Amino acid sequence: MIQWFPGHMHKARKAFHERLSDTDVVIEMVDARLPRSSSNPMLEELVLGRKPLLKVLNKQDLADPSVTQQWLHWFASHEKTQAIGLDYHERAPARRILEASRSLAPHRASFDKPLRLIICGIPNVGKSTLINTLTGRKVAKTGNEPAITKTQQRVELDENVTLWDTPGMLWPKIEHPFCGDMLAASGAIGRNALDEEGVTLSLLTVLAQRYPDALRERYQLAELATTDFELFEQIGRRMGTVRAGGRVDAQKAAERLLTDFRDGRIGRISLETPQDWERISQEIQAQREAEAAARAAQPQPKRKKSRAARLLAEDDDTAAS
Repeated sequence: MIQWFPGHMHKARKAFHERLSDTDVVIEMVDARLPRSSSNPMLEELVLGRKPLLKVLNKQDLADPSVTQQWLHWFASHEKTQAIGLDYHERAPARRILEASRSLAPHRASFDKPLRLIICGIPNVGKSTLINTLTGRKVAKTGNEPAITKTQQRVELDENVTLWDTPGMLWPKIEHPFCGDMLAASGAIGRNALDEEGVTLSLLTVLAQRYPDALRERYQLAELATTDFELFEQIGRRMGTVRAGGRVDAQKAAERLLTDFRDGRIGRISLETPQDWERISQEIQAQREAEAAARAAQPQPKRKKSRAARLLAEDDDTAAS
C-alpha cells in the first residue's frame, strides 16, 4: 500500500495543531475528483464539530459536474461545514471564499475582531495557486510536484482578514489501497514513493468502469480490452510508447496516461462518489477492528517489577515467615 509522510509534514501537522486555537475558520482544499480520499482524517479529528470548516473542492472543472454536486451536498450536511467548488484556474475566487468564511464566523471580521483563517490541503491540490490568486501577487511557490510549500506563512487578505497558509499535508497512514492509488494518480504523492505502472493500472480499472466512452474517444479505441493490463498495453500502443521489438514501454505509457488524466485530457472524471465512500469507510472500520482484535489476542509481555517493588515483596515474604 502506498504511504508517503516526509519529515516536513510531521512538523507541519504540529504547527497546524498549535495554530488551531487562534483560528476562526479552517479552509481545507480538496481535489474535486476525489473529495473524500483527499480529505485529511487528522483534520477531522481536530476540527469537525469544533471549528467551522469550509471545504473547497478545487479542480471542479476537471471533475464530473454531477458527482461534484453530490459531494457539495454531502459535505454541507455535516455540522459547522460549508462547501464550494472552484475551477482550477479561476481568477477571482476571493469573494466567494471570504463570503463563505464570514458566514461561518459572523462574529468576526471587524476592526477589533479580525477574521483569522487557516488553509490546508494535500500536496499539489492547487493551494499555493489559490493563495497567489487571493492576494493578486506571487506570495506562495507553485509547481507541478507535490510538497513545494514547506513552512507556514501569514497572508493579509485585507485589513480585517488574516490567512495562514500551511504546507501540503498527508497523514501518517493511508488506510485503504484505493485512497492511496487515487491520491497518487492525482499527483499528491511524490514519485519516489509510488510504482507509476501499478497506479496507472488502478486508475484504468476505475476509468474503464465509470468512463469507458471517454477512454475510447481519447485513445481512438473501438472496444476496450477486458483486463486492466491488456487495456494498459492497448492504450500504450495507441500512444506510440513502444520499444524496439514491439514491447510497450511501461514507464513511458504510465507517465503519459497519468499526465493525460491530471490535465483533464481524458475528460471530466470523478474517481469516487459519496456512495463509494460509505463502502470504503466501512471497510476501513472493519480493518481497524480486525487489527485491534489481533493486538488484543497477542500475549502481553510480563512487566518486570521495579527494584522498589521487589524489595517490598521481599519484606512482605520476610514478615509472613
